[in-house]
Amino acid sequence: MRFFSADRSRPPVTTIGREVVAACTTFGAMGYVMVVNPQILSVTGVDRHALIVITALAAMVGSLMMGLVGRLPVALAPAMGTNAVFAMAVAQGHGITYGTALAMVLSGALVFTLFSATRLREHVVMAFPEAVRTGLQCGLGLFIARIGLRGGGLLTSGGQFGDLRQPAVLLTFAAVLLTPVLVVLRVPAAILLSIVVVTLAGLFVPGANGLPLTHLPSALLRVPPWPSDYVMGFDFAGFFGHLALSLPLAGYFFLGDFFSATATLIGVTRRAGLMDEAGRIPNARAAYLADGLGSIVGSCLGSPTVAAYVESATGVESGGRTGLVAVLVGLFFALATFFWPLIAAVPAQATTAALVMVGVMMMEGIRHLDCSRLENVVSAVLIMLLTVTTGNLVVGLAAGSFAYTLMALVLRIRTGPVLLLTDALLALYLILSAVALHS
Repeated sequence: MRFFSADRSRPPVTTIGREVVAACTTFGAMGYVMVVNPQILSVTGVDRHALIVITALAAMVGSLMMGLVGRLPVALAPAMGTNAVFAMAVAQGHGITYGTALAMVLSGALVFTLFSATRLREHVVMAFPEAVRTGLQCGLGLFIARIGLRGGGLLTSGGQFGDLRQPAVLLTFAAVLLTPVLVVLRVPAAILLSIVVVTLAGLFVPGANGLPLTHLPSALLRVPPWPSDYVMGFDFAGFFGHLALSLPLAGYFFLGDFFSATATLIGVTRRAGLMDEAGRIPNARAAYLADGLGSIVGSCLGSPTVAAYVESATGVESGGRTGLVAVLVGLFFALATFFWPLIAAVPAQATTAALVMVGVMMMEGIRHLDCSRLENVVSAVLIMLLTVTTGNLVVGLAAGSFAYTLMALVLRIRTGPVLLLTDALLALYLILSAVALHS
């Protein structure tokens, strides 16, 4: 156990049995990613079967990295939020292919890993105003929830509420209402449970074509197909050919992973009682390094940014205290790849409630926003509003960031070079996008 502890000089108060239970709890809490992530990324046109395997492999590698290098009870997987941005960039065209987006993820991950080895990581995180960070997190939460509502038929392409006379839509609506009840009752693996229940109900509920929503595969267990078309599938020519979009998005993947890793590591280690007296994360440099390496290897496997999952807190609540938890979660994901036919059978209606709940939980960051200052409220709301209405995070970020910078200048609030550089890149993106659209 000492090998997996972040502080090898002080043995953790835990047992192997507790670590195994904690790993099972964490995997149950975040297992929905194997269904939800492929659902989000499917708009890119990539085969869903390949996406299931890519998701599981990326989660396996990331969790093993954190367990063996970071030695903390924190599991990693493709990040909710950045996966939506990744899918949005590819689906909207503008010459951005899946391989180009992978190159953006790799670039952001390399910068992240470089910064992880220095103390600059602390300065970069603090350089972004809280209002912009909150707007990004909450805006993505709303966008993810919107994806779920559209996929399950509760929101039509015209923006109207779905037809509850259709059994499939009614089932989706019931799941959206009942899943939060399971969560507030602290039912173990509540989100994953809701996916399973709706999938089973789909065997008896007809879809729009009159056939059952759920079609069980002929074999539940099968050797996973190797996603050879996407492993090392980087398109660097596309990356450098569309720098106006590549740089802001690569910067977003870097900063998004940075903020997510910081918030998750602080929250989980604090809850586990692993922080020292000064409030520092144990083995912080190695933990950040593991997160960065997870994203590098994940992008090589064809995955968007791999990040620490806040659901790891459920494992901590079950007694997990060392990196053995993350190692076991990684092995569970490896085992799950052999059940890809069963995961592929999950209908879109079953993921709606999960996506809505993920979106709602991402909104929790709004409690950190100082709403007594108008510059904070305007910036955050603009990001959220334009992200969810236009379906374009970069447009939302540009509006919110510009608004904050202008108000900060008028009010003589100090802004750092990171924000000003971001504004410049976003302005370049908007100008070139406008030229491309009207040429």
